Amino acid sequence: MLDGRLPSHLNIESMISILLVDDHAIVRNGLKQILEKNGDMKIAAECANGSEALIWLREHMCDVILLDIAMAGMSGIELLKHLNLKKSKKPPVLVISSYPEDQYAVRLIKAGASGYLSKECAPEEVVSAVRSIVSGNMHISPAVAKMLTNEIIKPNGMLPHEALSNREYQIYMLIISAKTVKEIADSTHLSSRTVSTYRTRILEKLSLRNNSELMRYAVENNLMV
Repeated sequence: MLDGRLPSHLNIESMISILLVDDHAIVRNGLKQILEKNGDMKIAAECANGSEALIWLREHMCDVILLDIAMAGMSGIELLKHLNLKKSKKPPVLVISSYPEDQYAVRLIKAGASGYLSKECAPEEVVSAVRSIVSGNMHISPAVAKMLTNEIIKPNGMLPHEALSNREYQIYMLIISAKTVKEIADSTHLSSRTVSTYRTRILEKLSLRNNSELMRYAVENNLMV
């Protein structure tokens, strides 16, 4: 994957090693080109979903994980949960997603991510975020910082969808993207019956009756992508 040629003033120990986890090869390739232009960064491995990443992490180490959210198989949200269960120190995680930050950023920061970026961000922001996170800092936008502050100030003033579990929220996002139960089941590796159970639970928690009301709620609360 790497050609082994480093700038003369660097050695392999000084490089920031990065694990890319995204189910789109073209996205991984783009991120690799952006990051490896910098003489202090290298891509240690590329994985198409959370399951592949967990297998790789059992045998290898890296300095930071760049993680997508929605992937076939184990999602980014599920991978974060597994990493938090590990007894040993886990690498910091930078989420890079196509979802707007007001949909997922706060959830994922609370779930253990060290930063959140949109895939529409500038290349130099990705590089800056990686360096910041590896240095032990968080990388969040002023808007996300404000949302986190609001949660601290008004912990009991949550909107109904903020009380959904991460898995319920993931299923809800897939429902409002007009996917069928079978399509959701296939993409999440759950059974159709389990997806239907999640849908029922979501409807109950939001006090809604059907998919049309789920869509209307999403529009009213700016949850649509």
